[in-house]
Amino acid sequence: MTKIKITQVKSIIDRSERQKRTMAALGLKKLNATVEVEATPQILGMVNKVNHLVKVEEA
Repeated sequence: MTKIKITQVKSIIDRSERQKRTMAALGLKKLNATVEVEATPQILGMVNKVNHLVKVEEA
């Protein structure tokens, strides 16, 4: 499985509760925080839902 790096680039203030929970599930709590995770279909689906708040790179 490939790994991806996800970086939060926009704030979750004034976002829906669903988007806030998705960001928390990805492990992103603060602006400019970065996590490295496996690129599973579940993770890719979550990233797709909050793609306007994050930057994704292959690790």
